[in-house]
Amino acid sequence: MTGETDVVLRASGLVKEYRRTRAVDGIDLEVRAGERVALLGPNGAGKTTTLLMLLGVVSPDAGTVEIGGHRLDRHRSRAAENVGFAAGYLPLTERMRVREYLKLFGQLYGIADPTAAIEEGLERFRISHLAEAMGTELSSGQRTLIGIVRATLHKPRLLILDEPTASLDPDVARRVRNGLLDLSATNASGLLMTSHDMGDVERVCERVVFLSNGRVVANGTPREIAAAYGRGDLEGVFLHLAETHDNIAAAQQTDHP
Repeated sequence: MTGETDVVLRASGLVKEYRRTRAVDGIDLEVRAGERVALLGPNGAGKTTTLLMLLGVVSPDAGTVEIGGHRLDRHRSRAAENVGFAAGYLPLTERMRVREYLKLFGQLYGIADPTAAIEEGLERFRISHLAEAMGTELSSGQRTLIGIVRATLHKPRLLILDEPTASLDPDVARRVRNGLLDLSATNASGLLMTSHDMGDVERVCERVVFLSNGRVVANGTPREIAAAYGRGDLEGVFLHLAETHDNIAAAQQTDHP
């Protein structure tokens, strides 16, 4: 039976406005331990702003974020200890070997045995052979994998990933997917990921939250959402919402030239 202690992320009534535009308009979001959730929507739907508020980079105009039972606005450090964040666009130190780079973060996280955590993370994503490589020697896909290992060294209760498989070749994307599934099953980490690859979402995530114009418009399993919108798959839903978003934007420009 699940309960309150299983909720690793709870966002309630999130609102954020920019220059009289409401980018996020009352979003509620929950992720439970071990649950794999996708946050989807067309460009301009509010995904990035929502992620920034969940990470504490941007303060909401209204609403609250609670991570691991700690309110982000009241106990930022305790909340942050429960989170890992990875994205392909985050920089990686080039003048350090991978093992040295990861050990540095292991120490910053306060991990008792960073060496064991590093070996576990590298093995999870099948990249142990990169331990002694310099940052300059890594491909973009390898950098993405190292970034995910770094974000998971401290076994966070919540892992947030922004486009984790964007621009990756099929082999590296598969390693990312398999590693995330293993992390969720082994450590009971809750996963929240954004992606424009609906195939990856359907392979990894058991629940999907669709945003459109700053609001949650669908929340359920991939199959439930596709059926609710009368589409064959998530890609069909995504394209429908993108067209709707563009039509609304065009109408607003006509009303306010």
